[in-house]
Amino acid sequence: MSSLVLARRHPDDSARRWQQELSNLITDPKELLQLLGLNPDDVSIPADVLRAFPLKVPRPFVARMRPGDARDPLLLQVLPSAQESDDTPGYGFDPLAEADFNPQPGILHKYQGRVLVLAAPHCAVHCRYCFRRHFPYEDNVPGRQVWEQSLQWLATQPQINEVIYSGGDPLAASDKHLAWLTNRISEIPHIGRLRIHTRTPVLVPSRVDDKLIAWLGDSRLQTVMVIHCNHANEIDADVIAAMHRLRDAGVTLLNQSVLLKGVNDSAQALAALSEALFAAGVLPYYLHALDKVQGVAHFDVNEDRARELIMELKQQLPGYLVPRLVREIPGEASKTGLL
Repeated sequence: MSSLVLARRHPDDSARRWQQELSNLITDPKELLQLLGLNPDDVSIPADVLRAFPLKVPRPFVARMRPGDARDPLLLQVLPSAQESDDTPGYGFDPLAEADFNPQPGILHKYQGRVLVLAAPHCAVHCRYCFRRHFPYEDNVPGRQVWEQSLQWLATQPQINEVIYSGGDPLAASDKHLAWLTNRISEIPHIGRLRIHTRTPVLVPSRVDDKLIAWLGDSRLQTVMVIHCNHANEIDADVIAAMHRLRDAGVTLLNQSVLLKGVNDSAQALAALSEALFAAGVLPYYLHALDKVQGVAHFDVNEDRARELIMELKQQLPGYLVPRLVREIPGEASKTGLL
């Protein structure tokens, strides 16, 4: 357990720390289970599951898991399961039909007025419920010259006023790349907002370092960061400190979660998450119904139960702490509210 202790105690004293933590991910299920005091022989993970979508999880995130608890809500989000091999009717490989909205390499244009820029093709973690687990990233990793072509296309779209960094996870990319990309986007007059969808500051809080704060602060763009946190146990003192640094830099902080069976499908868990987020300076934003991608059906919570949970939250929390329950439906003009 010494590596877990180190993950908690190591001070945030180096701009290289987050890169070291991303290069030292846990990729072996046996190591993950042994670190948590669990018997690897008690868990059967088919080889084809690991080949299709390997285990990948940062050690600081593992440090927040409960040792000895095979049903820990953080562990369940990252531990591969034999159920991922199930062929479930109604589930597909491109559940949001994103192939239909990919006009330029690295660009997804699904909604009027805003565009997704796939700033990085990889993440700091492989969430087992990921809706892009089958996405063709190999076709969306532009070099600098192709990025310039995509940005030139963006400059010809005056109806777009917001760019959303997505991925993968955009903050898995280097600050050099992100600073260049942000500077080029800020040169397009009709772009006024930059939104960053990321899980990395929750997984690896050291990612919020001086270089990140510098390029965020240098941009003329109004910046919103939507973090992805599903359970209150994901938020520790280091995550709170990272959120405070971002807020001090003028970044608006929102959270989106995915409703996951066995992880956060109770009013108690969702209320605790909203309270923990707000205490960290983050406003609950979306609670997503599961995107129906093959391999994730065991996480599904039916919509009737999801609505019941939101109604329970409304009885317990002030309105600003109740996230909006939504589902993404291909071709719709925005997320679809389920209440």
